[in-house]
Amino acid sequence: MEILQAFKQNPVLLYAAAGSVGLCVGSFLNVVVHRLPRMMEAQWRAECAALFAEDGAATPAPAETYNLVTPASRCPACATPIRPWQNIPVASWLALRGRCAKCQVPISMRYPAVELAGGALGVLMVWRFGAGGAAMAAMVFAWALLALTFIDLDTQLLPDDITLPLLWMGLLANAFGTFTDLRSAVFGAIAGYLVLWLVYWGFRLLAKKEGMGYGDFKLLAALGAWTGWQVLPFIVLVSAGTGAVIGGLLLWRARSGSDTRIPFGPYLALGGLVGLLWGRAAVVAWIGYFPA
Repeated sequence: MEILQAFKQNPVLLYAAAGSVGLCVGSFLNVVVHRLPRMMEAQWRAECAALFAEDGAATPAPAETYNLVTPASRCPACATPIRPWQNIPVASWLALRGRCAKCQVPISMRYPAVELAGGALGVLMVWRFGAGGAAMAAMVFAWALLALTFIDLDTQLLPDDITLPLLWMGLLANAFGTFTDLRSAVFGAIAGYLVLWLVYWGFRLLAKKEGMGYGDFKLLAALGAWTGWQVLPFIVLVSAGTGAVIGGLLLWRARSGSDTRIPFGPYLALGGLVGLLWGRAAVVAWIGYFPA
């Protein structure tokens, strides 16, 4: 309580703490973005191998342990382990001038970008919600969306390992009325899933092909659990509008055809983030009141 009171009395200290924690979380999210899809692929392969083994096929040798902790981080080019002092968010990338200390292969700017985004999101959440439980919950929400954004950009996957816990955490947070009441959160989760599920099947019946994945349904359900059903139209409007503009520009620039797949998760994440921050105010400005 004393620490919380100190943060309330000194906003600069609060922002510095939130930014520092966000930088460290961003560094961990780089690991999640890189490893989680590979962990999922390894699990799928293991499950397939187990099915073939039941049919009499030879059982493959156990794979090397690979998770978010093991093995330790190393350079993907020369496999040199990354030492602790080389893993300080942003500062190490700047000190190394964006290159591996041993083989001098360039290190992608995305690593410090994700770290900076994690820090900025931490500061943004405490600026909006102040020092307290709402800000901490909002930071978890924002960091999860950050990880989902880059995983979807890389692989066009929205892992259940993130979307489903995010949904339950939204319901848990709103069981205490943190961002909305529990009834609105439950209906938000249901409506979020059904909206995109109906869009998916409508598009599939008309176009005879799939337009999005089931991960998008689960992500919008999670966003509804955090913000309530009342904010969902605003989230969909922001997501669809941003996706149409940016996706259209990307297709035009690439001169790609209509069959090009563009991940929708990043736009949903943006809509959900804006919805949590200012969704209630936007709904009131839009229709003149906030529905119960």
